[in-house]
Amino acid sequence: MAIVDSQGRLFGKVSLLDIAAGVVILAALLAIFVFPGASGSLAQAGTPKPVEVDVLVRVPAENWRDLFKEGEKTKLIIRNQPFGEITIKSARELPTTLAVPQPDGNVKIMPDPRPEANLSKNLYLTLAGTAQITKDGPILGNNKVKVGTPIELEGFGYNFPNLVVLDLRIQG
Repeated sequence: MAIVDSQGRLFGKVSLLDIAAGVVILAALLAIFVFPGASGSLAQAGTPKPVEVDVLVRVPAENWRDLFKEGEKTKLIIRNQPFGEITIKSARELPTTLAVPQPDGNVKIMPDPRPEANLSKNLYLTLAGTAQITKDGPILGNNKVKVGTPIELEGFGYNFPNLVVLDLRIQG
């Protein structure tokens, strides 16, 4: 009796393809259960430290002081994933200016005289919270936060999507 017959069966009973498939399945199970890799979430990987996040927000000019009060909380959404609440550390109005060329070739920065410039204001917000610090950077709510990360701010009377982190500082 031959070890492998003409139909590819070992000792005429088991197909070699069935044996190969069984070995692949067994290797996959061993890889999953014996060597699972790194465990735990990203947020548990580092030490918590206070961080400050800077954001530029364009708001209606009439009531921006009512929207963002220092010390109050706002909801932060990072990459469409809710983080929770974060404290508004400061809200600073940026001046609306224009670059005006002068007859001598220089450029002067002047206040914007257009009436439509008074309809909205640019605010520079500093948000303060606690993040897990890892070797890849700070993590807020299982999301890495870096300069350029898309975020969204939501509160009682506002929702500002499509914002971007301008600066990120790790305190202490």
